[in-house]
Order: sequence, then structure tokens, then C-alpha cells
Amino acid sequence: MTNDKSAKESTQLNSNQGLFSDKAFPKDASSIEAKQSTQNNINQPPSPTNKDAESLQIIASNTQTNIEDQPKAVPIKDNDVLKLAVVGHTNTGKTSILRTLLRDKYFGEVKNESATTRHVEQALISNALTGQNYIALYDTPGLEDASGVMDWLEDNTASRRDGIERLQLFLASEQANADMPTELDLSQESKVIRQLLASDMAIYVIDAREPVLGKYKDELTVLSWAAIPVMPVFNFTKNQDANIKDWQDMLARRNLHISTRFDSVAFEFNDEMTLWRNLATMLPNAKTVRQLIDARESNWAQMLDDANIIIADFLVNVASFVKEVDDKDDPMPILTEMQEAVRQAERSMQKQLLNLYKFYDSDVSATPLKLDEYQQDPFDPEVLKGYGIRTTSGAAAGALVGLGIDAATLGTSLGLGAAIGGIAGGILSNTGKIAEMISGVKHLHIDPATITLLATRSMDLLVALRHRGHAASDSTPIAEMQEQSIAPWKPERIPSILRKARSKPHWSSLGDKSNAATAEEMRKDAAWALSNKLRRKQQS
Repeated sequence: MTNDKSAKESTQLNSNQGLFSDKAFPKDASSIEAKQSTQNNINQPPSPTNKDAESLQIIASNTQTNIEDQPKAVPIKDNDVLKLAVVGHTNTGKTSILRTLLRDKYFGEVKNESATTRHVEQALISNALTGQNYIALYDTPGLEDASGVMDWLEDNTASRRDGIERLQLFLASEQANADMPTELDLSQESKVIRQLLASDMAIYVIDAREPVLGKYKDELTVLSWAAIPVMPVFNFTKNQDANIKDWQDMLARRNLHISTRFDSVAFEFNDEMTLWRNLATMLPNAKTVRQLIDARESNWAQMLDDANIIIADFLVNVASFVKEVDDKDDPMPILTEMQEAVRQAERSMQKQLLNLYKFYDSDVSATPLKLDEYQQDPFDPEVLKGYGIRTTSGAAAGALVGLGIDAATLGTSLGLGAAIGGIAGGILSNTGKIAEMISGVKHLHIDPATITLLATRSMDLLVALRHRGHAASDSTPIAEMQEQSIAPWKPERIPSILRKARSKPHWSSLGDKSNAATAEEMRKDAAWALSNKLRRKQQS
């Protein structure tokens, strides 16, 4: 039996190893003094899966962690993973914050109701290439009755005992164990306390919309007895400065002078870095956290570079898209084909951005993103107006007004000029005459105004993704786009790289899907150059 138990324990994630003291308390009171030697296996590195050395891998487990059956804590080594408990009152957004820190909107369960998390859930932040583990995060059930815990401690423990001893006695009580039914059920609170005693430090999540109440003061008192650093983190911070000030005053009275804001919906990368840096100041050895900060900053910058390459490649692909039309043929079928190819290419680009920032655009997603504002028809003149982009005009550009298509002639613009005069009042009512009106037209391109629109909302989407937490629901607008959108250039002054692309039809894979890989390779240098220009626009 003993061997079977040891074998079982050796395969489990040992959550009870702590940095500060050997303080985790076994479920059975009679085994308090028992020594266990099972080693922590959380540091076994995952298999490398990412070519980027700074890429972070998130290994999340939504399985129930049976803390009670795990060994006692032993001091961790300097290079071991940091165990961080995420605690707080029910419905303060603990799981939501974890989703954003983990870049994983599927971690845990999020509902607008109390006690959604019923068991401790664990996730590991590590480096995908090196296998280095940075932080083990533990999502705990909500504290619903910290006042009940305080009452039990006052009635059943001596005040002269230190905090850990009092909490250990509580964990051995009937009230703390679900398999010992009592009138006062504090089993959920016991799971939180047990994880606290097994962790190196904790973040206490506060809903900044809530006023300071007595129950929260009791929670902080219980947390203080675990004898680990606790850092308050304010969630849902928008327009809550007054409440946050009241909270900070109360926290200071409990010697909690370091806090941070980290909104799980309206994400700011700098807020995350502040969170990690504040945690580092509270640790005697913050090497692991500093390594995580360096990796996260490098990864965040690399993601922006990758995103700009994705956008630039899409724009070059569209700009080099060319179709030929014979003099006497009706161009409308080809125009329709071109428009649909561009729409599909834009959706593909958007999907790449979503995946890059780990917002997987899937019908089975728990919180699918609504991209309606980014998927309006780019060939709709009203959409151009909404972005403040005016269509170009002239014999060589914007000939097919309202269709987002340029018509290039074979050296004569007489027929083209007549076409402009005939269709400027509304192309849709004149489609039957287009073939007769356009003379000498051989090549059709995407209009610079449409390319400018595609560039503008691509960059808008990128900004939105970089400021959106992974806890945002499908009802949360992904961005308020058109009021804040600024085109990166004027249609008549599109970058020279895109003008050059218009004479390189072999760069585009929109017309010939079978040649997609070769075309992508050919436009690689142009996409890289354009991505640098986009990056400069973002920094200006």
C-alpha cells in the first residue's frame, strides 16, 4: 500500500513545496510530524515546440488538483519554479486574470456567478525551447466565508499560537473537510488555505468596483497568517479610482503597501510587467521572475514584428494582384472574382493575427471574438467614407469608381476617360455598358484607396488584440475602431513598395493558388520592408 501511494505521488504535480517554510499540513491530523521525501516533478521540461527561443509555452491543466493527498512542502531550490496562488473573494475575476496571464482563454471556467471554480486548477508558464519553468499558477476557489473561518479560529485556537499553526489546526477540523459533513461547511475555504500554505506567494484579486467591506478585511487577515508575501491586484479598474484609493488606504493599514492594477478585459502589457516586477520586489530570490520578465518583453516585441510581417505580406499580396480582361469581354465576372479573393485573403490575415495572439477564431470557442467591424465589405464606398478615406480618381487610378478596382490601359486613356464620365454617378446602374465604355483596358488592379482601407483596419485589429485581455467575452467590443482610426498614408501616396508590387503580378497568390508558396517567397523582401514602415508608423 505504501509503495502504491509513493508511486502515485511521484507522478503527481507536487504543489506543496514552498520557499519559506515547511508548513503544508496533511489532511490527517495524526500525520502532522510525518516526513515525506517525494520530489517535485514540476520542473521536468516540456518538449520544445517553438523555433523562437524566447517563445513562452503555457501548459494548462483543468483537472482537479487533490491537494490533500500530496506530500508536505520542502524548500525549493533557487532555480525551481515559483508557486503563485491566485486567491480572492468569489467572482472577482481570478480565473479571468489567469487566462490573460496565460494567454489562454480556455483555462478554467468563467461565469457571472459565485463559486465557479470549485477546485484548485494549475498552469505552468515555461520557455518552449529551453524547457525552463518560470511560474506555476494556481487558480483557487473563491473565498465565500472567510468570516466563518475567523470565527472558528477564535473559538478553537489559542491566540498565542502563530498564524500557520492556527491554520493547520483549522485544516484538520471537520469543518474544513468535505467528507466530514457539518453544519458549518468551510471545505472551499480549506482548499484555498491549503494551497496558500503550499505556495511561495499569493496575489489577492480585488474587484475594483466593490467597496471595502468587512468580509474582505477578514480575508486579508486569514491570508496574512499563511506567512507568505501577498500582493493585491485590482481587476476591472476602469473609472474606479475612488474605490481603489479606499482599498489602498485599508491595505496600507495591514502593511500591504505594494499593489498593482491588472484589468483582465482591457489589457495593458505594461500593467503585466508592473505586476511581475512588483512580485519580484517581494521575493528574497527573484531570479526566476526576472527571467520571466525578460522573456515576456522579448516575446511581446517579437509578436509585434511577426504581426507586422503578416499584415505587410497581405498588403503586398493584394497590391500585386492583377487580372487581365479582353477588350470586348464584360469585366464584371473578373471584378467579382477579384473582390472575393481579397475578402478571403483579409479573413485569412485576420485569422493569423488572432492565432498569433492566441485568440483562436473558432466556432467552438467559449468566447469567440466578434470581428464584424473588421469584416465589412472593403469594396463598399460607405465603408471608405466611414474611415475618412476618399477614393482616388484619374485615368490611371480609380477608374471603376465604387468597385475598388483600377484599370490600366495599353497606352491610350481616351476610352478610359469616357468610362470615368459614364460611371462616376454610380457603377451599379451602368454595369451593362462597362464593356462598351472601357476601351484598351487590359489589366485590373486593386484601387489604392481600398488598399489603404485594408491597411488601416488591419493595423486597427492589431492594436485591439494587443489591448484585449483573454478574459473578454464575445459581448465585449473588440475595439471602437472608426472614431480612432488613422490611415497610415493617403491613397494617392501609398508606399513605393506597394506601387512596385502593382507591376509584379507573380508576387501574388490570389489569382493562382497553386503557386502560393513560390509567390510568398518572391514577395518576402517587399513584405519585410513594408513591415518596417508599418512599425515606424506605430511608433510615431
